Amino acid sequence: MARRGTMVTFVPGNHDEYLRRFCDMQLGNLLVVREAVHRTADGRLLLVLHGDEFDAVTRYHRWAALLGDVGYELLMVLNRWFNGARRVLGFGYWSLAGYVKWKVKRAVMYIGDFENAVAREAARRGMHGVVCGHIHKAELRAIGPVLYCNTGDWVESCSALAEREDGTLTLLAFAERTRAATARRGGPG
Repeated sequence: MARRGTMVTFVPGNHDEYLRRFCDMQLGNLLVVREAVHRTADGRLLLVLHGDEFDAVTRYHRWAALLGDVGYELLMVLNRWFNGARRVLGFGYWSLAGYVKWKVKRAVMYIGDFENAVAREAARRGMHGVVCGHIHKAELRAIGPVLYCNTGDWVESCSALAEREDGTLTLLAFAERTRAATARRGGPG
């Protein structure tokens, strides 16, 4: 998109932390920043950040974060192989990584803490909402007066956040659409 003239703002996260050394630099039509403020078409201000700065593990227990990164990368490789086999067998996409993560009870508590922390920060700054990622759980809902938007990710949930011309935000979940389309055709899902 940047090559075609679109101005792109990139907010690196913990999986691409090495790019943070380029924060506050503009490389052609690509601006690299730690965070940004987006004004929606209907005038709302949204704080845009990755969110790992609200994760005590990635901030204060670097070894655990690195171990988690290695485990996550291994899980992603297994996820690709697993879904390759599902495709061959005629089944739709299913996130092995997502399943493993959500089976861990502490992860559920951690997610609630994370969501509340980023929503509080957005409220503290006088924002109408927050757009983040980090925990890879696609979500679009109110937390108190703040609109909490988590884009999810493009690997596990195949999700993204989109803004319509009127400022309405929509969560796009491509994996769910694929499963629904497969089910409508009568195929395995």
